[in-house]
Amino acid sequence: MPLNGVRTAAIAAQYSGSNQAGANLGAASEGGAREGGAGEGGANEGANKRERTMAVSLRESVQRVSDPRSLDASVEEVFRLMLGLECQRDAGTAVVENESVTAVVGFGGLLSGACVFRSGAGAARKIAAQMTGMEFTAIDDTVKDGIGEICNMLAGSWKGKVPELAANCGLSIPAVITGRDYNLHVQAPEFQLRHTYRFGDEVFEVSIVCDGLQ
Repeated sequence: MPLNGVRTAAIAAQYSGSNQAGANLGAASEGGAREGGAGEGGANEGANKRERTMAVSLRESVQRVSDPRSLDASVEEVFRLMLGLECQRDAGTAVVENESVTAVVGFGGLLSGACVFRSGAGAARKIAAQMTGMEFTAIDDTVKDGIGEICNMLAGSWKGKVPELAANCGLSIPAVITGRDYNLHVQAPEFQLRHTYRFGDEVFEVSIVCDGLQ
């Protein structure tokens, strides 16, 4: 939220003259204080009005925010530019490997929710290998960090495609979960995008979950 301050100037004056002059000086100071207070109130009111306008604008553009093409474009950009991998949307079955890796980056601000990346262990190791130039045989801390960073970049790319979100929606630090037979559940989201993508023989899922628009 923008912070609005009122800059005050200290004026030093040597008091001399009659009581009437002092009264006039006091009245002028009081009037200046009232004027300064009015200016501060006007600035705060203007900031609040801008916030309300942005919130209304975001809710009115919810169709643009939930456009699945924005998510597809974000995945394509991140994987092509950062990993040198060509990804395609896959309408087939989601991730089915026993061991999986899930990264979550939260949204906060005008939109609350999360970006969720989920893949099998094999895809996670290959993504980390593309990022680091190393080979991995297990899901170690380097692989987890790599998947967390991919999720962070996807979240940033996605919110950057909507002007209202780009400047008024923050991202949390990625959280990474590994294991078997677990599910993430979000109760009654306002909207949710969940797409499966493929590079080579590997598949992964990316979801955008919105549980509130201010």
